[in-house]
This record gives sequence, C-alpha cells and structure tokens, in this order.
Amino acid sequence: MYGDAATIRKILTELGDTWAVVGLSANQSRAAYGVADVLQRFGKRVIPVHPKAETVHGEQGYASLADIPFDVDVVDVFVNSDLAGAVADEAVAKGASAVWFQLGVIDEAAYDRTRAAGLDMIMDRCPAIEIPRLG
Repeated sequence: MYGDAATIRKILTELGDTWAVVGLSANQSRAAYGVADVLQRFGKRVIPVHPKAETVHGEQGYASLADIPFDVDVVDVFVNSDLAGAVADEAVAKGASAVWFQLGVIDEAAYDRTRAAGLDMIMDRCPAIEIPRLG
C-alpha cells in the first residue's frame, strides 16, 4: 500500500485546502467530476486542470499545473498511470505539499521520486472515499 492512514489524514486535514485536480473536466460522467464535488462539500477549493481548461464546479480551469497563477496544496491525479509520473514531477516543480494518485493510478517510480522530493503521497486510493471516514 502506498500511503498509510496517518498520511491520508494529514493530506486531507493539515496540508491545505487548495486541490488541483488533474483530469477534471465538465464531463459529469467522469469520476473526477464526482470526486471534485465531494472534495468541495468537505471545504476544499478544487482547481480543474485539463487541456480544455473548462470551468468546473464554479472554478476556472487551467490547461496545466504550471498555468495556475497561485499555489496549490495537493495535486489529485486522474490520468492514466503511464502519464501520472510526469504530473507528479510537475507537482513537485509547482511546490505542492502532496500528490494523490486516484484508484488504479499506479507508478511506483513516481511515488519514490515524489517522496524523495519531500512531498507526502498517496497512490491507488480515492479522497472522496477517505474524507468521510475521518469524521
């Protein structure tokens, strides 16, 4: 398992409330859309990151992490595993505190690089499942 209960709690409660959700678009049938809605209901500011740069859940979207003109605390990754490592590296470059790879998104080398860079990281878990459990 990549990330224990203490790390999950730390990311969800201590590291800040601005979450960049990579892969989030206005497509309501995609998992990212529903997860972003849950995160917002739990007080997170959700910034969509998608090539379309669409506004989602009332927040302006950006084409890439580098395009976001302010700091983000957590980068939540909804892209295929073969693309996720590059996103983790972008999160490190952006200065995020943590990276969260969604269910089914696994890149062990990216996990090791991200942790070595000093960021907290969770892999193959969903924050929308974990955050209600914190209560």
